[in-house]
This record gives sequence, structure tokens and C-alpha cells, in this order.
Amino acid sequence: MQFFRRHWYEGGGVVAIIASIVLIALWRDVGVLQRLLWLNFIVILVHMYEEYGWPGGLPAIINWGISNSPTPDRYPLNQNSAMIINVGAAYTFYLIPVFFGHVIWLGLAPVLFGLTQFLGHGIVFNRKLRSIYNPGLAAVTLGHVPIGIYYIYYIQTHGLATVWDWAIAVVYMLVFTWVALVKMTYTWLADRESPYVFDEVEMRRFNVPEKLARLSRPTQQQGKER
Repeated sequence: MQFFRRHWYEGGGVVAIIASIVLIALWRDVGVLQRLLWLNFIVILVHMYEEYGWPGGLPAIINWGISNSPTPDRYPLNQNSAMIINVGAAYTFYLIPVFFGHVIWLGLAPVLFGLTQFLGHGIVFNRKLRSIYNPGLAAVTLGHVPIGIYYIYYIQTHGLATVWDWAIAVVYMLVFTWVALVKMTYTWLADRESPYVFDEVEMRRFNVPEKLARLSRPTQQQGKER
């Protein structure tokens, strides 16, 4: 189990390759919405690998940069919570709609969630790192955003989405966000003494600690001058 906790996002890369092969094989046999939802699932796997594997660095961004944690290798995010949130919650959230493409609200919720990730990666994380890129932004910009825009365009122009579909999808997305990204990350699975620590390689990817340290020096210097 410990091996999987450490390498779940690399396993996700394998799943993405398999899912891509399946999608290519089934391309002519599935409808437009199912294709888009397959692609959305594949993109979230790529997105996870970009965040944790290559270039990686998300654990340090969240624990060091966002939360200013006293134990950034394990709090609030740790290896166990990252695995449960991404494999348990996110796989379910993104994969189930693939098999029920006709249920619009079920597919619309992860599509909307993918679009909202641009706010976190494109604005919050970039401002924290003072950068035009952060791990996860490429998959969001090149994958989730165009897929989301076309999905919404398709269901609207074909009259497939009702007001209730939109309402349920938004509520479902907000509940998923609150449970998976807020409560599971910062409360239910957070533990300052967690044994499920990110190893040094995971914490130092994308040189996040060094970047955050450089950004904090001007503030520290100003404090000394005062």
C-alpha cells in the first residue's frame, strides 16, 4: 500500500494511456458527449501527474506556499490524503459520467469543475509563485478549458441541458469541491503528526521551496530594516 501511496500519480499516467487507447478504439461507436467526457477523464489524469509527478511540486505549493505549514512534508496535505482525494474521489467524479453520457448534470459537474481549476492554477498559485506557470496549469489550459467550453457549447446548441441540469450540476460540483478539496484536505485527513509524509524528492520538485524562499527574502529584509 505504501508503494501505491507514493506512486499513485504515475499509475494514473498508465491509466491515461490505457483510457486513450480505449477511446481511440471506441471513437466511432460513442457519441460526442461521451468522447468529451472520456477526454476530460484522461486530462484529469494528466493534470494529476503534472501536479505531483512532472514537473510536480503541488505538495510544497499547498503546504508551504498556501498553508505556511510548520510541518510542510505532511500537513495539511499528506501522501495518504493526496491518494484518497485524487484516486478515490476524483476518479469517481470524472469516470462515472463517461458511462452515463446522457445524464447531462452528471457530466456537466466535472466539466464545470475543470473550468474552475483555472482560477486556482491560473490566478491563486501563479500569484503565490509570482510566475506565469505552475504545475497543473498546462493540463487545465490546454485540456479542461477547451473541453469544457465545447461541452457547454454542444449541450446548449443542441438543447440538451435544462435549468435543472445546470442547477444540479453546480450544486454537485460545489459539494464535491467542499468535500474533496476543503474538508478532506484540511480537516478529515489532515494530521500534523501524520506518518504519511511526502518524501524529499516530491517536496522539491519544480524547485518550489527555493522559489518560495527567494520570494520571502524581500519581505524579511524589509522587516530587518524597520
